[in-house]
Amino acid sequence: MSKENRIIGLTGPTGSGKSTVAKVWQEMGATVLSADAYARAVVTTGSPVLRQIAEAFSADILTADGALDRAKLADIVFADPAKKQLLESITHPAICQRMRQDAEAAFAAGAAVVVFDSPLLFEAGQDAVCDKTVAVVSQAETRLARIMARDGLTYEQAAARMAAQPSEDFYRKRADTVIPNDGTADELAALAREVLVWR
Repeated sequence: MSKENRIIGLTGPTGSGKSTVAKVWQEMGATVLSADAYARAVVTTGSPVLRQIAEAFSADILTADGALDRAKLADIVFADPAKKQLLESITHPAICQRMRQDAEAAFAAGAAVVVFDSPLLFEAGQDAVCDKTVAVVSQAETRLARIMARDGLTYEQAAARMAAQPSEDFYRKRADTVIPNDGTADELAALAREVLVWR
């Protein structure tokens, strides 16, 4: 990699293989910051963000001990685009702030490349701070099978999650680079390695 202090935004619809690309890049030495991990961190029991979510969606989305009932909240937001947007308006600012802070800390510690592994990279406006954006895409039928196997979901649940996300065209139009993932794992890894090399 010939350039330093680069932020690469990595995104793509669920089941596309984005996590596999992130793993390859991490093995190559990139610092990978997962938006999903930050999304879990900002809603820990008693956190300000969780309190906001409970106020917006009612205390029904909390377990008896005050933790977030993720499955219940997921069923609500994936069935209603407006509620999904409401949830994101609460969580995105906190997630983005923490990721930017940790990227700065990584660069200060000597990292050359930081990857924002973010399913909602464009929707959250994170692409604005990225030097390059990369989207991993895959055929709908393949993604559906992966989601069902990965998350133990029914066909209907997996289809609802896919329907709640933008089309493949959304990512193709916005990303600087698109990695197609309809082949083997080795083919995906090879494409991922090619993309990470800055020219």
